[in-house]
Amino acid sequence: MTYCIGMLLKDGLVMLSDSRTNAGVDQIATYRKMTVWQKPRKRLITLLSAGNLSISQAVIHFLDEGLEVGKPKRIRRMGDVTSMFDAAELVGLAVRRVYEAHGKVLDSQPGLGFNVSFILGGQIAGKPHRLFQVYAQGNFIEATRETPYLQIGETKYGKPILDRAFNFETDLRHAAKLALISMDSTLRSNLSVGLPLDLMLQRKDAYEPLVRRTIDDTDPYFAEVRKGWSTALRDAFGRMPDLPW
Repeated sequence: MTYCIGMLLKDGLVMLSDSRTNAGVDQIATYRKMTVWQKPRKRLITLLSAGNLSISQAVIHFLDEGLEVGKPKRIRRMGDVTSMFDAAELVGLAVRRVYEAHGKVLDSQPGLGFNVSFILGGQIAGKPHRLFQVYAQGNFIEATRETPYLQIGETKYGKPILDRAFNFETDLRHAAKLALISMDSTLRSNLSVGLPLDLMLQRKDAYEPLVRRTIDDTDPYFAEVRKGWSTALRDAFGRMPDLPW
C-alpha cells in the first residue's frame, strides 16, 4: 500500500508520495512512487502511483518508451503530449495496454487483482495547470476548484485535515505543509505507508520545480512538523470542555 496526494491551487500544484511497498510483513521495500517528465520552459509533468508495483512500472515503461496507436500506427510518449488532458488519456491507454497483457492472469489469482491508480499533475506551456486521477480501468477524473485535491492508496487517515483546512485559494507553501501533516497522520496509523517521501511544488507557468525534495527521518523540518502537530492536537483536546453529564 502507499499514500499519495495531489493538490490543485490557483498558484500551482503540490504533489506528495511515500515510498513503501510490501507483500507481507516480512517483505517490505522502498520504491519511488513519483515520476517526473520535464522540458525546460516547455513542460513539467508529475505522476504518482499506488497499487501493484509491477503494473505501475509497466505503465511508466510504456509512457517513457511509447505506445503504438492509431492507423497508420504512430508512437505516443509522455514527452510528446500537447495538453494535460492528452497526458491523462495516454496514462489511461497505457493502463489498458498493461491490462490486455497481464490483467486476466492477475484477476484470476486470489488476493491479487489488477490494482493500480495514478495521480497526474502538471502544465504544458500555453495551457492551464491541471490535475487528474486515473483508475485501474484507464478512465480518469479531473480535480476542480470545488474538489481541489485527489488521493490514492491509503487515503482515510490523511483526509480530515484536508477537508478542514485546504481549498483552491490556499497558499502553495501552506498547502505543502497541510500535505505533510496529512501524510504524517497516515504514517502514524498505517504501517504500509513509510518514509522516505517525495515532495514536488510546481508554481503556475513555471516549468522548473519550486521545491523538489526527498524527505526521510533525518529531515529537520518534517520532524518539527510531526512534533508540532502532535503537540497541537493534545493541547486542543485538553481545551475541550468535559462531559456535562
